[in-house]
Formats: sequence, C-alpha cells, structure tokens
Amino acid sequence: MSLIAFDFDGTLSDSEMTVLLAERAGVADAVAEITERAMNDELSYAESLYQRAELLGGLGEDDVDAAFDAVTLRPGAGELIERLRAEGHYVAVLTGGFERGVERALAKAGAEADTIVANRLPTAGGKLTGEAEGPLIEGTKDDALAELAGDLGVPMSETVAVGDGANDLPMLEVAGLAVGFVPKDAVRPACDAVVASMFRLGKVLEGHGVLSVESSPR
Repeated sequence: MSLIAFDFDGTLSDSEMTVLLAERAGVADAVAEITERAMNDELSYAESLYQRAELLGGLGEDDVDAAFDAVTLRPGAGELIERLRAEGHYVAVLTGGFERGVERALAKAGAEADTIVANRLPTAGGKLTGEAEGPLIEGTKDDALAELAGDLGVPMSETVAVGDGANDLPMLEVAGLAVGFVPKDAVRPACDAVVASMFRLGKVLEGHGVLSVESSPR
C-alpha cells in the first residue's frame, strides 16, 4: 500500500474555493491577488488565508453553499482516485482549502478519499465571521503527511505527493515521489515529475509502479 496525498485547489480541482466565495462577496480581484502571491511564495499561506477570510466576512450562508456547490473535480480526477483505492492505496486530500467544498466535489464525482485534512470558515448568525480555522493554516503539509504515514505504518519512501503551489512544497520535498500538477515556478524544482492532466498523472504512477498498467483507462 502506498499513501497518495493530493492537494485540492489547483490540483484535483481547477476551482479556487476562495475565489468562488469572493465572487459572491464582491471581492474577487482582491482575493485573487492574495492567492497568487501566496502560491508564488511571496506571502505566507497562513497570512494569505487570514487576509482572504477577513475579506469574506459577512457573506451569507446561502451564498457560501452556492459557492461550495460550484466546486468540481478536474476531468478524470474522480476515476483516478477510485482506481488508486481499488488497487489498495490510501488516498488523502491535504488542502488549505475548505472541507465542505472538497466533500461536495468528491461526492458529485462519485469518488471518496480515505482522509480529508482541510480548513474551515466559521459562521455566526448565518454569515461568515471573517475568520479561518483548521490544521493547515499554521500547520504544514509535510507534518500532516508524515503523521498520516506514521499512523498507517507506511514508510515515507512509499508516499506520493501531488500539488501545484508553494504551500505544497513541504510535502513534495519529503514524499517518496513528488508530482507537480502544472506547478508554479517556485515549486517545479522540487518535483520528480510534472503533469498537466489526470491521464498523464495516471501514466506517471504506472511508470513508478504505483498503479498497474493493465488497469489503465482507455
């Protein structure tokens, strides 16, 4: 069994949850700018998330639900997750994004992750409070990956990390196999392989013996 850890926003999904929320709050440009700075390692992830959450403060629950309902997986992502699990691997989603959006996108695709480690946007009085909470704000993905591998008894050499942005760097640097999904320039040097589709990711996993070639989708 290998442990496969996926980032979500920009990797499993081409949706950016904070951007979808920001569009409904009327602060899309400001949030997109903060997001880009964080992904290019110009701003710490924690600082960027707190800033974005503050901009989203006051957004109503109906708009929050509609934004999370709009989150979708990339083509082939759900099938790849289920293929990995069918071959006995443990699939985790480690994301600085938000649990509700991840769960809804997976459910729509008919897929399920074994573990989701994600953040949350608390509400009060039917509106976002402007705060953020969760394990991957101050915490980093390398620690989350190592803790999960330890719990499962999986050597770090048997872990795979897939991500695109600067907050994925810690897990990419410690994983046995690091795959960049259209990675940012600052992330590319840490990647053993770079892909631009779930089909190509499947081929990389086949090439490294994680997936059997026989079950490759046509």
